[in-house]
Amino acid sequence: MIEMDDQQAAARAWFEALRTRICTSFEAIEREAGSDAAFTYAPWDRVDPSGEPGGGGVRGVMKGRVFEKVGVNVSTVGGTFEGDFARSIRGAGDDPRFFATGISLVAHMANPHAPAVHMNCRFLRTTTQWFGGGADLNPPLPVEGDTADFHAAMKAACDAHDATYYPRFKEWADEYFYIPHRQVHRGAGGIFFDHLEGGFDADFAFVRDVGEAFLAIYPAIVRRRMDDGFTEADVAAMRAWRGRYAEFNLVYDRGTLFGLKTGGNIDAILMSLPPVATWE
Repeated sequence: MIEMDDQQAAARAWFEALRTRICTSFEAIEREAGSDAAFTYAPWDRVDPSGEPGGGGVRGVMKGRVFEKVGVNVSTVGGTFEGDFARSIRGAGDDPRFFATGISLVAHMANPHAPAVHMNCRFLRTTTQWFGGGADLNPPLPVEGDTADFHAAMKAACDAHDATYYPRFKEWADEYFYIPHRQVHRGAGGIFFDHLEGGFDADFAFVRDVGEAFLAIYPAIVRRRMDDGFTEADVAAMRAWRGRYAEFNLVYDRGTLFGLKTGGNIDAILMSLPPVATWE
């Protein structure tokens, strides 16, 4: 176990509590569908390049009737960044010591009309400290009303803190979740933010509201769509779309790179990949 001060411990505790509430919510949806699917949890430990304990986390995965594959991970790691990677991280160029704690979630759905989703929230400390994260909807077959409701929930969370947040963070998501070699966006967008350094209490309150907004809106959208009828053509479209999703996460996603460069658990890092995808 790595040592933590009160701020670090508070962030970690909330991310872990949010994980528990999200997993409980998703398992309840499986029960409504007549499934007894449940999350399985695999703890993992990290060894820092110095040889000292470097924290770790818990990988949670469920494969069910509604959620074809959903992963909800929490991790708390610390130690030192290696080599050149330190210079790519805010505040770590001259001092490679770091601390990071967060939650990361990706859900791939069995019904092509039920949108996949990504959400993460994190707290990092180097020679400075900040929060980052966001949530974005990834429907293989977009439904305008679902997209509008998801964005409305994210906007409400943002507006409660700063009227500039939603337009800024929506634009950031549109720019970030883009696949240049395909010239398409990964999904229907949402919000993405990083390097929030306005003060721990205010920024932590905002991150908590993002998590609460996600927990309120996404299960509601899943319940709308999980019983929709679909065709083989719909499934084929979903699997082709998943190929694009996998390309983004393997080639461009900063979270994937961070996990690999800091010696994270490989199964937890790659849990975002869909269970079945196709390429023509």
